[in-house]
Amino acid sequence: MPRLKQKYLEETSPRLQKQFSFANVMEVPRLVKIVVNIGVNEAKTDIKYMDASLSELTIITGQKPLLKRAKKSVAGFKIREGMPVACCVTLRGVRMWEFLDRVIAVALPRIKDFQGISRRGFDGRGNYNLGLKEQLIFPEINYDKVIRPRGMNLSIVTTARNDEEALALLTELGMPFTR
Repeated sequence: MPRLKQKYLEETSPRLQKQFSFANVMEVPRLVKIVVNIGVNEAKTDIKYMDASLSELTIITGQKPLLKRAKKSVAGFKIREGMPVACCVTLRGVRMWEFLDRVIAVALPRIKDFQGISRRGFDGRGNYNLGLKEQLIFPEINYDKVIRPRGMNLSIVTTARNDEEALALLTELGMPFTR
């Protein structure tokens, strides 16, 4: 069992149940999935950028990414329908717990001048979005093989009914929010 899931089951869930006065254990907010998304603007001119993003996302998450293609042509962005524009991975279960543990314990502290993450990433429905500026904060990525540093978006989806419950859940799990 992943370390973070064990912490959730043994410590976090009982604390949240007591804090929010939930009558049933099933009311306690829990993680559903984590979606990791990388937009690759350069793929319209050279497909090697997309291949590099796909391989890096595979290394980071341990799961093969899905290639996303443009649904519509947009002349202003020089994008045609069907062109590859992004890649994403949806993590659930054991991989989700292990990935979140690595993000909290290893990747976020490696950010230069890290003071914590913003509380403004909540969407009002209990989900949290976090933008990372470069993939080099993950120790699995070999710096010499990186073509170009690129950012990614992490969407943490929970069963929380509001932002207050989601904030309490993620704080209990160890997310380093700023005050």
